[in-house]
Amino acid sequence: MTINQQIEHWLTAHKHNSASATRPFVTLSYAQSWDGSITTRSGESLALSGAESTRLTHQLRSLHDGILVGIGTVLTDDPQLTVRNWPGTNPQPIVLDSRLRLPTNARLCQHPDQTCWVLTSLSKGSEFGDQVEIITLEGDAEGRINLAEALTLLWKKGIKMLMVEGGSQVITAFLKAQLADALVLTIAPTLVGGYKGVGNLGITNKLQLPQIRPLHTQMLGDDLIMWGNLHYQEPVKS
Repeated sequence: MTINQQIEHWLTAHKHNSASATRPFVTLSYAQSWDGSITTRSGESLALSGAESTRLTHQLRSLHDGILVGIGTVLTDDPQLTVRNWPGTNPQPIVLDSRLRLPTNARLCQHPDQTCWVLTSLSKGSEFGDQVEIITLEGDAEGRINLAEALTLLWKKGIKMLMVEGGSQVITAFLKAQLADALVLTIAPTLVGGYKGVGNLGITNKLQLPQIRPLHTQMLGDDLIMWGNLHYQEPVKS
């Protein structure tokens, strides 16, 4: 099988096994350099994936019901989050935006066939019109959204498979909360020395470090693709 077929078979198996779940199966997917950087500095955009890896990303989008990014990614990259380089259906776009900073002219507000869902701890947002659905969740003392509650809500709204593309703060938050189930990582053959894809997990106990197993690797064009299930040996303490 090609790498595209292998990954599709792997994810489809997870989808079939999620009938008894109460939250979406969460796949982290992003590109980084060999030294773990996703960009030169926070707030800067840097395209690292080659053409073949980009097609794989679009294939992954087609295999998920929803795709989630943080507001930082929207402000930096203004993504479309659509399936363009692979046949398939566009996933539901979802933005974590606790302070409701989404620009009204963002491309996600002009999505071709989906109303963008914005998860926030604020209740305002009527200025977005019909292209954005504001979903208000209770935030913590700093206004950050409880990811477990957000996933429960998304499940009830029909999101069974969720792809998380970033950025770093969102990726780190899902790992810290032990809510990421799988990882598809593109490693570009370059060194950046910049902003890392995974931040401080706040873990001092080795047993709590997330592990990837079984780990699969294969070259795709000039990039190395790594994928596997994420495992957490000790539950995070609330």
